[in-house]
Amino acid sequence: MLTYLLQRLLLLVPTFFGITAIAFAIMHLAPGDPAELRAAGGLAAAGAEGLSTEGRSAVEAALAAWRAQYGLDRPLHVQYGYWLRNLFALDFGVSFKDNQPVWDKIAERLPVTIQLNALSILVVYLVAIPLGVYSATHPYSFGDQLTTFLAFMLFALPSFWLGTLAIVFLCGGDFWYLFPPGGLTSVDYGPHWPLWRRLLDRAWHLVLPVTMLSYAGIAGLSRFMRSSMLEQLRQDFVQTARAKGLPERVVLYKHVLRNSLIPIVTLMASILPGLVSGSVIVETIFSIPGLGLLGYEAVLARDYPVLMAVFTMSALLTLLGILLSDVLLTVVDPRITFSARRA
Repeated sequence: MLTYLLQRLLLLVPTFFGITAIAFAIMHLAPGDPAELRAAGGLAAAGAEGLSTEGRSAVEAALAAWRAQYGLDRPLHVQYGYWLRNLFALDFGVSFKDNQPVWDKIAERLPVTIQLNALSILVVYLVAIPLGVYSATHPYSFGDQLTTFLAFMLFALPSFWLGTLAIVFLCGGDFWYLFPPGGLTSVDYGPHWPLWRRLLDRAWHLVLPVTMLSYAGIAGLSRFMRSSMLEQLRQDFVQTARAKGLPERVVLYKHVLRNSLIPIVTLMASILPGLVSGSVIVETIFSIPGLGLLGYEAVLARDYPVLMAVFTMSALLTLLGILLSDVLLTVVDPRITFSARRA
């Protein structure tokens, strides 16, 4: 197992470099110039629409100096080489938007996104697995048909649309005010509050974001769990266990459920990237100061250092999630081994 982990960790290195290289190229080849965007904002603020020829020359010279300051005038492969060199020193550079260190922004926003995604994964598995087990053990019943209908309906609803409806109907729009429309804390929040009150306030603010981030995963995973459970129930070892006189609860939860969890654990490798990408939409809608909102603001500002830092953290979390799903397979089924078998 240790040898396998070392091999996978070594394999992550070229994979990570390949992902970042492709992202770096796409980001810089996309339409839009951060220097021109920055200059347009400054000119608009100064009201200088009718610049003379000398004025425009001065603006072009200032843009060229700004590009040279941040290395944007160099070839793309040279820029990527400098970015990699800084990455090894854990230096993501400074933001084009406000000249603040990018690492400080990441360190401030990353815990929020990790908390949001960790809660979402927990909710997805805690809700989806029991729903799938119930549907598999009660096939074609009213409860099974109802959960199947709700699962397909929720899977088809986009999170940005459902999140907007939740704000309108549940966050003090024209209807009820059951949850806050955004943020992580109340307006009157203070560190002097008791711990239970601070935790309750944070939970109140996270109910809708976690729900919006989780419902699609619940819908899909519950259907996978149902299919996996039904497939295991048709196996010969189930009939053998029942013929031996084992109680139905033991057959279901000790033998069938354990084998059914094997493909479910592997789905974590695809659920985590979906949650990371979905957090961009959820954090933007609910104004949650996480990596998703930071990345969205960086896209609008063409803030390449911040964008690459956000993408790097997302790629790293995704690769670690894939590795974690492989490791958890051995926990669910000890028969699975990653060591080479010798004849």
